[in-house]
Amino acid sequence: MVDITHKISTLRIATAQAVVKVSKSETIEAIENRTVPKGDVFAMSKAAGLLGVKKTPELLPDCHPLPIEYTGIEYTINGLEITILVTIKTIYKTGVEVEAMHGASIVALNMYDMLKPIDKGIEIQHIKLLDKKGGKSDYRDKFRRDLKAAVIVCSDSISEGKKEDKAGKAIMSKLETCEVEIMDYIIIPDETEIIQKKAIQYQEEGADLIIYTGGTGLSKRDVTPEALRPLLDRNIPGIEEAIRKYGQDRMPYAMLSRSVAGTIKNTLILALPGSTNGAKESMDAIFPEVLHVFRILKGARHD
Repeated sequence: MVDITHKISTLRIATAQAVVKVSKSETIEAIENRTVPKGDVFAMSKAAGLLGVKKTPELLPDCHPLPIEYTGIEYTINGLEITILVTIKTIYKTGVEVEAMHGASIVALNMYDMLKPIDKGIEIQHIKLLDKKGGKSDYRDKFRRDLKAAVIVCSDSISEGKKEDKAGKAIMSKLETCEVEIMDYIIIPDETEIIQKKAIQYQEEGADLIIYTGGTGLSKRDVTPEALRPLLDRNIPGIEEAIRKYGQDRMPYAMLSRSVAGTIKNTLILALPGSTNGAKESMDAIFPEVLHVFRILKGARHD
């Protein structure tokens, strides 16, 4: 199965349809009057559909088992056609489109099985996904494509050439996938004065994002939070909480990191962990959704 461990859980909704077309009006009357020999077609087909939804990952090898938190099955009769709508909801890392389509298919097949003794001309048609919500595409900022970022690596050992930077490069890779321009990338030592100077400099030069990596731990030289917080006009604790929650779900030591998020005027300042995994996971936790902040700070731009 596809690796989804990097994804975040969101409310996912999908609606699928199937159409069962009978060949005579007497079949519709039998369904409505509950006189079909095999029983109540709508009730039994709904039960079959519920089972089909739950068993989707048992039958389709690449589907992830996931918690189904709501399944709604509705019928509409129009002439000789019965339209089946299946709506599914979950709060999880991946969508429920296949489960909805599978459920609609099973409902339709069960109706076919129950009706075939009284109608030999039944057809199953138009099995398709009608709507889905809650995936990453729903939360991607679709308007601004003019954002610029400065990436600053805070590390004594890397600035002295004793280690290679990987965290900063992981941050830049994520920014590039989000179509954010990298205006600068530098490595500096863990010095309060330099950290503050660079934040002010890049803000004045028009950076929309200034992302620090490193110096958020608990050693004596980890001073990035102390350097940045006095400069911030406003903190954004929700971003900090999202980063720590995402990290804590993957590694128990994430609770010791002191990530920072806030603004200097219209510039978003982020201070992320200095480890490669810590930086990468922090970016996965909040990007691209965090770019929505610029629709508030700068307004929407339609490109």
